[in-house]
Formats: sequence, C-alpha cells, structure tokens
Amino acid sequence: MEAISETFIVRRAQRHLEKGRIVIFAAGTGNPFFTTDTAATLRAIEINADMIIKATKVDGVYDKDPNKFLDAQKINELTYERAMDDNIKVMDDTSIALAKDNDLPIVVCNMFEKNNLLSIVNGNYDTCSIVKKLS
Repeated sequence: MEAISETFIVRRAQRHLEKGRIVIFAAGTGNPFFTTDTAATLRAIEINADMIIKATKVDGVYDKDPNKFLDAQKINELTYERAMDDNIKVMDDTSIALAKDNDLPIVVCNMFEKNNLLSIVNGNYDTCSIVKKLS
C-alpha cells in the first residue's frame, strides 16, 4: 500500500480532515483475524466520526434475508444487541460491539441508490436502517 497511499497515522488522517480533504481508509489493519468491518469501525472511532456507513446491496437491515424470503421486514432502527442477533447480519459481532462501546451509530444503506450517501450525510435516513442506542 505504501506505493500508492500513506500509511495510516491517526493524527495525519485527522489533519487531512481538518483541511477539508477526503480521507479513504483501505486495506484493513494488517492484523490477521481482524475483519474489514472491524477495521472500518476502529478507524471511525479513531477519527471521532459521527457515524459509520455500511454501504451494501440492500436498503437496510431486515429480520431475514430479503433475497430469499418475500415476507422479510425492514427494520428502520434497531439496537446494537438486536443487530448482533444470529438472524440479522449487519456486520460482524466484534465491530458492532466496538460501535456500541463507543456509541457510534451504524447506518446501513444501498450503495447503488443514486445520491443515497449524500442524503444520509445531510441527515435524511429515510432510505436506510440505523443501528444505535435507542432511548
């Protein structure tokens, strides 16, 4: 990775963000058994992100696989505990637990829907699901 990008250093990434630059985290952490979901959550926490956006091929979290079950129900908001349920596969349990411990919301959205990420960044969560601490 050094041939095409900088090695990750927390303060350097924060400085780029302070200057209004876009920072892209890639290639995981270099640690075995550390998933890309967990790496993304860790990096989001390190830079004090407001949320982590899990862009995927579905428009949110469902009670069962919507590609296999016609009666699958979308869940707009759910707790970290519910997200770790075996039937619901949002991210791996380590990344969800890490997000929970740091009160970092996880927004799950369809990466193929036009302007979806922009809409989420602007505060519109109508087209996604949110995993967070519910009050």
